[in-house]
Amino acid sequence: MPNTSSTKTEKRRLREMKTISQMVALYCAGNHDESLRQHQAYCKEPVCQHCAQLDEYAVERTLKCRQMETKTSCDECPYHCYKPEMRKRVCKVMRYSGPRMITKHPLAAIRHLIGK
Repeated sequence: MPNTSSTKTEKRRLREMKTISQMVALYCAGNHDESLRQHQAYCKEPVCQHCAQLDEYAVERTLKCRQMETKTSCDECPYHCYKPEMRKRVCKVMRYSGPRMITKHPLAAIRHLIGK
């Protein structure tokens, strides 16, 4: 019988990776020229090279998260996985994308807000 706790954790990890990737793609679409968006984010949406690097970093950090089973949000986590510069970039992306997620990706936005 499979371990339902780890299965649930892996589903959450995959969902969080997709959500942060969607936020990066939404930010890129609203702030960077379309001709620069020649890379593909984890969520399969087009992004520029600068945003592709951030997307890859955020997905990598989510894969390595030690608190996935118990965390509610990265803000409340006792460990800071992101380097300070990358953390600033992700905060900027989230400030921009957060309010826009409800219209572009409503289910992801609601799940992110309630922490499930």
